Amino acid sequence: MPQFAANLTMLFTEVPFLDRFERAAEAGFEGVEFLFPYDWPAAEIKSRLREHRLTLVLHNLPAGDWDAGERGIACMPDRVEEFRDGVARAIEYASALGVPQLNCLAGKVPLGATDAMLRATFVGNLRYAAAALKKAGLKLLIEPINTFDIPGFYLSRSAQALAIIDEVGADNLFLQFDLYHAQRMEGELAATLQKHLARIAHVQIADNPGRHEPGSGEINHDFLFAHLDRIGYRGWVGCEYKPATTTEAGLAWLERARRAPRPA
Repeated sequence: MPQFAANLTMLFTEVPFLDRFERAAEAGFEGVEFLFPYDWPAAEIKSRLREHRLTLVLHNLPAGDWDAGERGIACMPDRVEEFRDGVARAIEYASALGVPQLNCLAGKVPLGATDAMLRATFVGNLRYAAAALKKAGLKLLIEPINTFDIPGFYLSRSAQALAIIDEVGADNLFLQFDLYHAQRMEGELAATLQKHLARIAHVQIADNPGRHEPGSGEINHDFLFAHLDRIGYRGWVGCEYKPATTTEAGLAWLERARRAPRPA
C-alpha cells in the first residue's frame, strides 16, 4: 500500500492550520503536505511535525498573490526576479523543515503573452530553480492543473510537462501527477503512471466530480492504489481533496486501502 500524506490545506480545515497536524496524526496519517508554509515560522511547523511524528513530504514554491487569484508566477515574463526570490525563500523553509521536494506552480497565462515567451520564461525559471534546489539536495516538481478549475493555467497536460522537463534537462526535475487533474484533462491514469513511473516523484488524489474523497466519484482508487504497488511506486500519495462533510467521516477509503492485500 502506498504511504498517504494528508494535505493540510484541504483537510481538517475546521481548525486552525497549526492544529491540523495533531488531527492528521490522530486520523492515522504518517505524512502531511500543504500548499505554503510561509505564513508561519518554520520552527513552529517543525515543532508540530516532531510532536506528532509526522513527515513533511511536500510544499510549494511561493506562487504570487494567492488571495487575489494568482496560481503561480513561473511562466510570467515580468515576474522573474520575484520568482527567484521565492526560490531562495522556499529553500530556506525546506532546509529547516526537512522536506525533500518542492512543487512549482506554473501560473495562469498573462494577457498578451505568446506561447514562445511563456515557454522560454517557464523553462528558464525551472533551470534556475532546479540548479538552486540541487545544491540544497532537493527535488523540483511541476504539476499539470486542469483548466476547468483554473481557466488559463499554463501547464495542463502530462505530455506538455514531460516535454518541458526534457527541455530543462535537470536530473532533479520531476512530474507531480495529480489523479484528479489528470482525469479531468486526459484520463489514462494507470497507463500514464506505469509509462512514466521513473519521472513521477509525487502522486496526489481526489475523486471526480466534486474533488471529494476517494470512493465518491468515478475514479477507481482501490484499483489505482494496488496498481501503484504493482508497478513499484515508492513515493507518497498526497490526499488533496475536499471532504464532502468532515475529513474523519470520509476516511473509509483509507481503512479499505490499509486492509487491501499487497501484491506478491
